[in-house]
Amino acid sequence: MRKFSLIWFGQLVSTIGTYMSEFALTLWAWELTGSATALALVGFFSLLPSIFVSLFAGIIVDRFNRKYLMILSDGMAAVSTVAILVLHLTGNLAIWHLYLAASITGGFGQIQQLAYSTSITLLVSPLNYTRANSMNSVVHYGSNIIAPAIAGVLYPIIGLGGILPIDLATFVVAIATLFWIRIPQPDEHTEQEEITNIAIFWQEVTFGIRYIWRNNGLRTLLVITALFWFAHDLGGAIDEPMILARSDNNARTLSAILSIAGIGGVTGAVALTAWGGTKRRVNGMLLGFIGAGAAKTVFGLGQSLTIWLPAQFCSSLNFPLIESSETALWMETVPPRLQGRVFAANSLVLELVSAIATLIAGLLSDRILEPAMQSDTILSSLFVPIFGNGAGAGMALLYVGCAIAMFLVGLVGFKLPQLDRL
Repeated sequence: MRKFSLIWFGQLVSTIGTYMSEFALTLWAWELTGSATALALVGFFSLLPSIFVSLFAGIIVDRFNRKYLMILSDGMAAVSTVAILVLHLTGNLAIWHLYLAASITGGFGQIQQLAYSTSITLLVSPLNYTRANSMNSVVHYGSNIIAPAIAGVLYPIIGLGGILPIDLATFVVAIATLFWIRIPQPDEHTEQEEITNIAIFWQEVTFGIRYIWRNNGLRTLLVITALFWFAHDLGGAIDEPMILARSDNNARTLSAILSIAGIGGVTGAVALTAWGGTKRRVNGMLLGFIGAGAAKTVFGLGQSLTIWLPAQFCSSLNFPLIESSETALWMETVPPRLQGRVFAANSLVLELVSAIATLIAGLLSDRILEPAMQSDTILSSLFVPIFGNGAGAGMALLYVGCAIAMFLVGLVGFKLPQLDRL
């Protein structure tokens, strides 16, 4: 675990800086536009190139040095941050610049994430897969504790122009840790049968999805997780504008909720690291689906921190279990020499459904649900007693609907024999 832990630390530091920038850019974009669609489009343009890159990322990761791929991706993210900083300092930064930067970092980030995740099986023993993946959850949730708290305090003082250089400094730490570590590469030999199956380029590109589709258990796993993450990302695309709208644009309220999300996630990840996860990983994943859906339903019904904070904590508590169980299932089922292409195919499907969810979330909120809840309609007559009719009520309605869908996906999963056998 020593080599993995050092790389993990560099990624943790870098992610803290990235989340600080994202928090500051969210506030900047909301002040500029006041639109849920504008914020959702940042996520959409981050996902869009990832879908295209996922077609080829598996081939790249299976054939090139994964360490250098991670360094390249971190370097490109740093270049994008420099460009945003220069545009801001010269007074030329516009919302479309964020879309362009998100596209660049999203594409290279897909390669980085795939190279990182497929390196885990070569750095740690199978007994530590769940622990390693729960540590990766700490990267996300630990950063969510620290980054919003720091950025929420610093943004009114130093603004976007002061926070972006901090992000750049954290990239240096991540790249430095990678330089000093040797990451093993997978065995170069492949079975002759596999070579003939992927002899032409298009067959190689589609190898991952065909491999999944031939395996009944993996196919069912992909479908059930795609349904869950579609519902999650549809609601998640509008959660920050919903909070800002229902808290009168209070940045500290958003900062507190993001930080408590990090605390919940780290608590879950630490408990999971000590525990090691459920004996049957499928059960752990599905229980996480149900727990997250129930907590997010309560969150969406709330309109103040007294509801939001405990509900967010309980929601985030589930995600280390979901993500580590899901990832460990893929790691245990797919041979290391094929993981780049198969993991890329899984990412391709999940990013496609996520991009669709993110694209429609803002439009659904701004164009349909928000106006409907603030005027005399059948929808408002049914749901105003629950959500009110103020700003953010339509987004809250969408959020709760998505949370209930997440809950139901978990329940249905327990009834699927293909998952039970997996």
